Amino acid sequence: MIERISKKYAMTAKGAKDYVLAVFWSVLVNISKMLPVGVLATALSGIVEALTNGTDPKAGLARFLISGVLALTALFVTFLIQYRALYDATYRESANRRIRLAEVLRQLPLSFFGNRDLTDLTTTIMGDTETLEKAFSHFYPAMHGALISTALISAGMLFYDWRMALALLWVVPASLLMVYLSRRMEKRHIKKGLATRRAATDAMQEACNQKARYIADLNRRLDEAERDTIRGELFTGSVVTAAQSFLKLGIATTVLTGVTLMSRGDLSLIPFLMFLIAATRVYDPIGSMFANMAAVFACEVRIERMQEIENEKRMTGMTEYDPDGYDIRFEHVTFAYREKEDVLRDVSFTAKQGQVTALVGPSGGGKTTTIRLLLGLVRPQEGRAYLQAADGRQVEMNAGLRRYFSYVPQGNTLLSGTIADNLRMVKPDADDRQLQEALEAACAWDFVSAMDGGLNASVGEHDHGLSEGQAQRIAIARALLRDAPVLLLDDVLSELDPRRQEFVLYRIRGGQVFITCCEDDRLPQLLGGRIFHVRNGSIG
Repeated sequence: MIERISKKYAMTAKGAKDYVLAVFWSVLVNISKMLPVGVLATALSGIVEALTNGTDPKAGLARFLISGVLALTALFVTFLIQYRALYDATYRESANRRIRLAEVLRQLPLSFFGNRDLTDLTTTIMGDTETLEKAFSHFYPAMHGALISTALISAGMLFYDWRMALALLWVVPASLLMVYLSRRMEKRHIKKGLATRRAATDAMQEACNQKARYIADLNRRLDEAERDTIRGELFTGSVVTAAQSFLKLGIATTVLTGVTLMSRGDLSLIPFLMFLIAATRVYDPIGSMFANMAAVFACEVRIERMQEIENEKRMTGMTEYDPDGYDIRFEHVTFAYREKEDVLRDVSFTAKQGQVTALVGPSGGGKTTTIRLLLGLVRPQEGRAYLQAADGRQVEMNAGLRRYFSYVPQGNTLLSGTIADNLRMVKPDADDRQLQEALEAACAWDFVSAMDGGLNASVGEHDHGLSEGQAQRIAIARALLRDAPVLLLDDVLSELDPRRQEFVLYRIRGGQVFITCCEDDRLPQLLGGRIFHVRNGSIG
């Protein structure tokens, strides 16, 4: 049962157990609400019996008062325990849900985010989790508690007098069926309302430029969202009001049945009064549940949206990998950001350890996409990209293997601070000598040492104070300082003159897998590297 609840409501196993406990205490609260009714009915029965027998009706008054106090105490205690079991567990599970969702998003490939509406994704992460938090602290336990407690109370009434119980309770399953049959239509209204509100949010962002056509589109979408919301609320209100009104018919049938049975001498006054008093309480949990059914159906939609994300195929695989030797292999890899628009088609190549591998081709040919596949940012739709160890092991590229890569992208990512601060981002315990060696290997030490402050010279974001070529060489030095088994350079030498390009490549190549992207094959030929031409989605 725990596993089923966990899957149905997107909970952890601990959250599902806490939810069962919260429902249990909700049932006890609803049953406890009937205790004062039972005490009152018993007191009335005693008073009537005393008056009938001519005895003092005050004789048992103390006993009934004590029973009433005990009933109220039981009601208070169960309320208190329910509150703690419900709200503490709900907010703890809500925090776990947010953490779990963030972990799932971390493991999803970049292509997932490219194919999703970011406004909708933000709503799922922030709005849906908040809605579920409220639902599981207010609506769901109360709903299941109402159903279970009503079933138990109904069983007791049927055992006491099945005729009066049927007269009182027949409206409960009928009204439940009425609400259930409206479920599909209700969810349709909810989904449509979410879609139109999301569209209005998107239009609001576009309308910030104050252009008339965007403002007009925003007004149209807001009107549409308002109409859908009104239709949804009207439908919900109609169903809930009809179901709650239908419940009240049970009081009428209870009175008619009781009067009929009493006229035939088949029912005494006290049981009749007991069922009338019970009628004032037994419908309350179901009526409250109906009032919250719209929120429950809305939560079902949000749970489905969240489960869609959690069921997405994640970038998984071995995260610890330390072989003596390895190559990187692509086998018949095909990848597209959009359906039927292949960026890479049936690509196969091997990048060997200790050798320069160059992906040469014009911009837009697929070089950067190949890098993203190597880093596990996206995954192939067809084929395989993997590390091939000397001992025969094969490990698919995944996000967990990124620690084994040093990557220098196009442009660069220097942050505000000193040059030393930027270098130590990848190796905080590196001393000044190690920083200097990395800068020398990247042909950057000559201008860094000439700067005011040397390693402690300040640089701003977007390379303020440095030329594009200087910033690129510092970024290369940072990648070398990390000393990862795989070095990836994505067309980062374009701002250097040919002599410096050749010098940098000679200095930085070593025993690692070294893959560089560039637009001509002159340098790879000088270095004796393997050259793969990338053009129109093919590599050869």
